[in-house]
Amino acid sequence: MAANAIAFIKALGLTKVDVISWSIGGLIAQEIIPQAGDLVRRLILVGTGPRGADMSTSKIPEVFAGVYDPPEHIWLASHFSPSASSRAAGLAFLERKHARKDRDPEMSEEATAAQREAFQKYFAPAEGNLDYLKDIHQPTLVVNGNNDVMIPTVNSYVLQQNLPNAELILYPDANHGSFFQYPELFVSRADQFLTSALQGDDANLQSSERLPFPSII
Repeated sequence: MAANAIAFIKALGLTKVDVISWSIGGLIAQEIIPQAGDLVRRLILVGTGPRGADMSTSKIPEVFAGVYDPPEHIWLASHFSPSASSRAAGLAFLERKHARKDRDPEMSEEATAAQREAFQKYFAPAEGNLDYLKDIHQPTLVVNGNNDVMIPTVNSYVLQQNLPNAELILYPDANHGSFFQYPELFVSRADQFLTSALQGDDANLQSSERLPFPSII
């Protein structure tokens, strides 16, 4: 998937991009750097983790085994906290989601199974799993909710501690969809991160060249 992303970026004729990624997109974004690090200027990792992430407290099986009425309320369980304020933010997010009409088709069962297998392989514990992070020197903003039940928040802390040039933001009373819950705060901080201290060649990256990285949950 990282190789496909690199091919897509190059097909657009872009030589330097900022990568904004979420969830499995964050795993893919981290794999772009070893393959084509020169393409990436800055990196934003939201609700994600490293290779061999600690998934011992993840509630993915519990969440996806639940029954929801309407079915889209699975988003509330998987991406927002149970508090009234977080659920209200979740319902507001679903309204924004429904407002978009040109939606991608739903994932097939085959694609879902392949994604599940990829997750399991990526998160399998192994000696030296975190070693690759020391070679990601791009300035990195790590973002999550304070209680991510999908890819547990501790993994965001692990990323920040092992990346050479990373900062961490944790939003309160928030889950896997923290930037859905705090969209204005996230956009403001992401914009600040991407546009601050531009010098030399860094300043030549125009806003039109910033490629938001599509992510899949």
